[in-house]
Amino acid sequence: MPRTKVKGPTGLPLSGNLLQFRKNPLGFLQRAASEYGDIAHIRFGPNRHLYLISDPDMIKEVLVTKQNHFQKAKGLQVAKAVVGNGILTSEDKTHLRQRRLVQPAFHKQRINAYADTMVEYATRQIDHWEDGAERSLTNDMMELTLAIITKTMFGIDIREGVGDISHAIDVGLRYVSKRASSFIDIPASVPTRSNREFQESARVLDETIYNIIAQRRAGNEPDRGDLLSMLLAARDEDDGTGMSDEQVRDEVMTIFLAGHETTANSLAWTFYLLSQNHDVEQKLWQELETVLVGRKPQMEDLPNLPYLNQIIQESMRLYPAAWAVSREVVEDVEIGGQTFEKGETLMMSQYVMHRSPKYYDQPDRFMPERFEGDLLKRIPQFAYFPFGGGPRVCIGNNFALMELGLVIATIAQRFKLRLAEGHHPVEMEPLVTLRPKNGLRMRVYKK
Repeated sequence: MPRTKVKGPTGLPLSGNLLQFRKNPLGFLQRAASEYGDIAHIRFGPNRHLYLISDPDMIKEVLVTKQNHFQKAKGLQVAKAVVGNGILTSEDKTHLRQRRLVQPAFHKQRINAYADTMVEYATRQIDHWEDGAERSLTNDMMELTLAIITKTMFGIDIREGVGDISHAIDVGLRYVSKRASSFIDIPASVPTRSNREFQESARVLDETIYNIIAQRRAGNEPDRGDLLSMLLAARDEDDGTGMSDEQVRDEVMTIFLAGHETTANSLAWTFYLLSQNHDVEQKLWQELETVLVGRKPQMEDLPNLPYLNQIIQESMRLYPAAWAVSREVVEDVEIGGQTFEKGETLMMSQYVMHRSPKYYDQPDRFMPERFEGDLLKRIPQFAYFPFGGGPRVCIGNNFALMELGLVIATIAQRFKLRLAEGHHPVEMEPLVTLRPKNGLRMRVYKK
């Protein structure tokens, strides 16, 4: 019996919808969902078929109930060139084993110990801010979250070479993003400019991380309280084996990239939203003053700062760091009554779902109050999923939420931020993560 034909945006004969997608990925996906409903057919090149899934129950089928029918799609397979075969990109038994080994490093009690570090480093970052000065907020937040993940991951400060590391990460993410949406795969061995730049960035990151691993193993040190100590000490409960240097490198690289790039973008977007919504900003300041009474925030304060939490939830709704996830069908599967065949790709967009008028009143408006009460209980589970879902939900979600809360509280206590005069239009740049295009230049004013 022939399967039902799924409609979608009309594309060009050879490239399909690729040029439309590359020109404006987020707008293209929103229009596709709006015009074609829960399932929209998208074509990248002559033979690469994708289906945008925009129904929460269908998304749950893909990510949870029928997840064994899928593997990571092209984008994250390309990402192996950067992060190796860590928990982000590995499959099946390898993924289960690695997640089991890494999980203790993100136990609540473990990550709670990092709260003081997060506040200390945020304080250090803003101590040299001058009243009225114009700053690149995106650069400041990248620098801050890189310092935090380096300290909590490795137990050390990386000051020298931080610019080289940040540049190498940026090159890697752009490389992955470009290759993920291409339909002509140029082998990495071909010495194109893009390949050469990527290989140099990979060399910088590998050299940094392998050196740290080697020093730690040579020192035969006990647990230093950082994430690397946990990874080096981890043992498989089945056979008692630990991780090789390469496995540790892959997990470290995954956490290193995901643990600062995504959080830095979320911080930048949140302060941008506060700068544009003074009533929300004033309400946040009032909550911080009432709860903290001028002292620095601590981990124990976060449950007592509900409006801050609503601001973070709303910021991640409008600007989810991970703006889409994709899965490739490995065996024919029925989702929402539609059969999908081996080799096809299903795409699910947090950005599209988070701005759906089906689930959110005035979906493009910044309204933290919408999260008061039990909004997340009233809407379907996958109408809001900034950290993904199912067995592959982001392992560092609690770490990220704690860091966001403590850093925002630390900065908002002392400064208000405003877009710099003559600032270029604020636009989104959806690479691997959703970042502000051309950065955010803001003036910082002491309160």
